[in-house]
This record gives sequence, structure tokens and C-alpha cells, in this order.
Amino acid sequence: MIRVAIADDQQLIRGGFRSLLESEPDIEVVGEAGTGTEAVALVTAQRPDVVLMDIRMPDGDGLWATEQIAADPALTDTHIVIVTTFELDEYVGRAIRAGASGFLVKDTEPVELIRAIRVVAGGDALLSPGVTKRLLERMAVDLSDEPDLSRLAPLTTREREVLALVGLGLTNEEIGHRLFLSPLTAKTHVSRIMAKLTARDRVQLVVVAYETGLVRVGRR
Repeated sequence: MIRVAIADDQQLIRGGFRSLLESEPDIEVVGEAGTGTEAVALVTAQRPDVVLMDIRMPDGDGLWATEQIAADPALTDTHIVIVTTFELDEYVGRAIRAGASGFLVKDTEPVELIRAIRVVAGGDALLSPGVTKRLLERMAVDLSDEPDLSRLAPLTTREREVLALVGLGLTNEEIGHRLFLSPLTAKTHVSRIMAKLTARDRVQLVVVAYETGLVRVGRR
């Protein structure tokens, strides 16, 4: 059972999400919050698998709440999906850096929202269509000309190769094909990289790949 918490300042939206999710046999809604502070308290108490987090909320917005949750070692198994009406690049970048595992806009089809919850609960990451390319392009503009390669120090040569391919958006199966590995071996490498870099999920690995210069936009 996937346990989900809903954080949004509009009760009507929270109720709509709850009705949609509770119709799924493998999803349970464990609580709702209307402010950032309430969201942090709810997640701390319930430790859900996934949080649907609005950005614009009173008393600590969704980005602040995401930062608080991501910084708590006791909540490493909780994954956050930002759900908002605002698909602005600065929100996307801040959300990902804050520790979000996914980003969706509120006009997303219900079936896609449910799929996102299952994907994120399984440890993968998800961004709404069109967001990923703009996010990476924005990151490329913001990055230093001299990336900090010291962050890659804990990784073996093979792990750096795998990280670069994760940064390019390849799946475990595609990585295995590219490096002549089984998908399971590729998955094992990804898991070890996440552990060494203390990354919550693949989105965080993509960020590291670009911030260290291991991958550049437009260079494969």
C-alpha cells in the first residue's frame, strides 16, 4: 500500500485529490495539510511514502516544506511530488534542489497523477512533459565554468560512466545496453551511486551530473 499525504491551501483541491486517490486499491491517503508548517508536521508524524506538495501556501510555502522534509534523516523514505499551477523554471529548479522527486502541474490528467505517485514511490523520479529539457537548460546557464569535480571523488570510473548516462536520462535497461551490463547490474550501480552521493533519487543524480560538469546540455 502506498501511503500519500496531500498538502495544498485549497480544501477543494485536497478533497479532489483524496477522492481520486482513494479510488485506487493500492493507495491510502494518510492526511491533509493546508500550510507549509502543517505539511512538515503531518509528514513527520505519518511518514508517508509520497507527498503531493503545492508551492504557494501560507505559513511556509511548499518549497520551504520540501527543504525541511528532505533535510530530516528520519524521512529519507518519503518522496515529494510538487503539484502546482505554476510551471515556471525557477520553481522547478528550486523544487528539485530542495529535494523533490517529481514536478507536475495541476492540469495533469488524473491517470498521469496516479502513475506519478507509483513511479516516485518505487524510487524513480518524474517531471511533467516539457519540464525536464527547460530545467537542464536553465541549470546549464547557472553552472560555473569550473565545476566542482571533488563531488565525484567517491565514485569509481564505472560509476562515473553510469552517472553520466543517468544524467542523459537513460533508463537502467538503456544504461545496461550501452555499457554491456544487465539491467539488474545497472540498477545496482545506480543504487550504489545514490548511496555514495547521499542522493534521494535519480533526479538528484541528474542534478549532480550537470553540476559537476560530467554532463553538459547539448553534449552526449
